[in-house]
Amino acid sequence: MSAPPVPVDARRARRLSVGGRVQGVGFRPFVYRLARLVGVAGWVQNASGHVLIHVEGPQAALDDFAARLVPDAPPLARPEIVDCEDASPAGLTDFAIAASAADDAPCVSLPPDLFVCDDCLRELADPNARRYRYPFINCTQCGPRYTIITGLPYDRAATTMVGFPLCDDCRAAFEDPVDRRFHAQPLACPVCGPSLSYVEGETRIGATEAALAACVARLKAGGIVAVKGVGGYHLMCDAGNAEAVAALRARKNRPHKPLAVMFPMTGADGLDAVRAHLAPDATAATALCDPVRPIVLTLKRADAALAPGIAPGLDEIGAFLPYSPLHHLLLTDFGGPLVATSGNISGEPVITDAAEAEGRLGSVADAFLHHDRPIARPADDSVIRPIAGRARTIRPGRGLAPLEVELPMPLNAPVLATGGHMKATLALGWGNRAVLSPHIGDLDSPRALSVYEAVAADLPRLYGVRPEWIVCDAHPGYASRRWARETGLPVSEVFHHFAHASALAAERPDVRRWLVLAWDGVGYGADGTLWGGEALVGAPGGWRRAGSWRPFHPIGGDKAGREPWRSAAALCWAAGRAYPRDIEGIGLAEAAWRKGLNAPATSAVGRLFDAAACLALGRDVASFEGQGPMELEAAAAGEGPAVEVPLFRDGDGVLRLDWAPLLDLLLRNDLSVAEKAAGFHASVAKAAARQVRALAQEAEVQAVGLTGGVFQNRKLAEMLSARLAQAGFTVVIPARIPANDGGLAIGQLVEYAARQANEADDE
Repeated sequence: MSAPPVPVDARRARRLSVGGRVQGVGFRPFVYRLARLVGVAGWVQNASGHVLIHVEGPQAALDDFAARLVPDAPPLARPEIVDCEDASPAGLTDFAIAASAADDAPCVSLPPDLFVCDDCLRELADPNARRYRYPFINCTQCGPRYTIITGLPYDRAATTMVGFPLCDDCRAAFEDPVDRRFHAQPLACPVCGPSLSYVEGETRIGATEAALAACVARLKAGGIVAVKGVGGYHLMCDAGNAEAVAALRARKNRPHKPLAVMFPMTGADGLDAVRAHLAPDATAATALCDPVRPIVLTLKRADAALAPGIAPGLDEIGAFLPYSPLHHLLLTDFGGPLVATSGNISGEPVITDAAEAEGRLGSVADAFLHHDRPIARPADDSVIRPIAGRARTIRPGRGLAPLEVELPMPLNAPVLATGGHMKATLALGWGNRAVLSPHIGDLDSPRALSVYEAVAADLPRLYGVRPEWIVCDAHPGYASRRWARETGLPVSEVFHHFAHASALAAERPDVRRWLVLAWDGVGYGADGTLWGGEALVGAPGGWRRAGSWRPFHPIGGDKAGREPWRSAAALCWAAGRAYPRDIEGIGLAEAAWRKGLNAPATSAVGRLFDAAACLALGRDVASFEGQGPMELEAAAAGEGPAVEVPLFRDGDGVLRLDWAPLLDLLLRNDLSVAEKAAGFHASVAKAAARQVRALAQEAEVQAVGLTGGVFQNRKLAEMLSARLAQAGFTVVIPARIPANDGGLAIGQLVEYAARQANEADDE
């Protein structure tokens, strides 16, 4: 249909530039249909990260087009009109999608990987459809994006689908403006697209349907299968089979760390299978059904028929729904929930390549379900925890990242922030924009460092931004800091807890004066000691340590993170008590502690929680970070008996909390484990609220922030925020940006930008 003829003297034209999320979400086809609907001629063109639109026709039609462009956009699009100006009519009589154009403007908005939409799910289940049971079905509103893009503009030639030429039927749909697959770049079908293959020992099955059937049969027989998904491999097994779960743990050397479970979609809202085992509240239910399809930490039901080894010692399970057509087919055919944990060596980035998967996971998996759509970059699953009525990001990954954040103040030049050492992410910043990478992992292995370096090169390349400066953590032992120093670019350092506080501030730029509790394991502090229980007053670029906890000296330094007895014993000795548990070598450890050998001071609340878990639960050694505190939270019932934690001033005027009375609670013989755990949480929340009230009387603040890994503890965060809200404070807990070290890179950018602004003001 052509635009109706308009007298030349009545014809007008406009040129629009549209930014935001307009790549990979069906925005150009939408523009095409809208233009023809309202009766304007012209064209729409993909540029590097934005869309250019030229429209001409009657003034009323142009106004109608502009008015509908943003509100009527596809649901996954986030368009922003960057520029709109009058143009000269070119006498066009039709509307077209022009060939993409590359430019140098760094305004890219990279689309995340999307779940499979309802239209494609219906087609997937329709025996009469051409793509019936096709594991790679997609359209403009669903399918992979970030993990298949090799360059921008986002066109098929710049994706890993370039090796799958469209068949005639797919080409016709791709070029048909009324088809929902119009310009769907990952478009494929059984004739021209990717396929599955199954490998078990010497057995190799290359036909997709047969490969899928073999995989399901192996899972039903209690086997472990490494399944290639959207952003990497999952290790999967029957979530109701205790022997299979135990075998997975033994082979992966993962004795206790919780395993995620993928549930089939059943019932009106898709959550019937979840509710058969778990008790999601409204926040968890909404998060589970979100298009991101994250792993959501959800309370277990007492009668859950899942293997007890999935999350030993915990009252929550990481649950998620299938997000790819392959997952839907697997879960439907299997008929029940499956463990779906990251296909990696623990702590490393998820594996994406078939040969590497067979080589590195061969001792874990009984079989492999591969596909031949290449993964351009790994993306582990996102993790969410509902806290205080909101879904809080624990791990940014597939569907959430790259995460775009608007900086409260602009950067003078492009900057790459290198994050921390554990839960590593990077962030690229330029102007007022920042982009946080997906979760990479802990930087303790050569493979993790290799992936980290690849992301550090890939992120600037995709966004067309060349960093001129590096910002890193101040800790001299962090691999991310060492890497920053080796780049040859100028480097600025940001103290760990200042970065935590500044990342939180990025979520609420309206707050100008903060009091932030930054509590975690340990981080390098401004005085050269290990912080982790800080109360910071101020704003990005001007944080002041106003409060903290009484420091103590865990024996063994970094070993204390995985051996909670070291923190517990140090607290007991510092309080003049004997350590009550029998540990091999405890006498030598105490002698070394008294001489101050390898026992650095720390104010870390995370270490206090480690100690409490040891004394209350007997958790002497942890097989994964945070195990003791997670078990302590799960054990807490009610509020428990709270003790008074004194406040005192140190020589530098820092208002500190004294942990000593907490030992009295934890060492009482007349209390149950649940009472000790609950009392510890209640005591810490009560003490923190008291410290906040005292500090707020000394320095005017607009809001109180709760950040750092400790505040991923839902019980503590909710108890403390309730106390503070009751006292009249505005309380902010991170939501989009992780409170843990995964958010440090954003905080580093915010802190650096604020310093620049402060320096400019001083000139």
